[in-house]
Amino acid sequence: QVQLVESGGGLVQPGGSLRLSCAASGSIFSIYAMDWYRQAPGKQRELVAAITSSGNTNYADSVKGRFTISRDNAKNTVYLQMNSLKPEDTAVYYCNVVSLHPTRYDYWGQGTQVTVSS
Repeated sequence: QVQLVESGGGLVQPGGSLRLSCAASGSIFSIYAMDWYRQAPGKQRELVAAITSSGNTNYADSVKGRFTISRDNAKNTVYLQMNSLKPEDTAVYYCNVVSLHPTRYDYWGQGTQVTVSS
């Protein structure tokens, strides 16, 4: 059974850093992309960063220059390095793994809380 386990969240002061990790266990047919989403209270879930199997990356404008997504394909693990954190980064961060074969299927983690506050 496929399971995505996020870790690395917590409470950090503005300007601080955190590194989130998401390890995918179990059998996944083919991973096309591994993404990070976040959802703040009362807000819609939004894509923060994505990385494809070929290494292409995409970031939300609000985090460009501050966040870096990376992956270890051999370990089916995706990371999100978050620097210069701001209070508006406070949210639950969710790992998403996308498979496209035979059709699109998304796997989701349970989420990890990131709180940026003095």
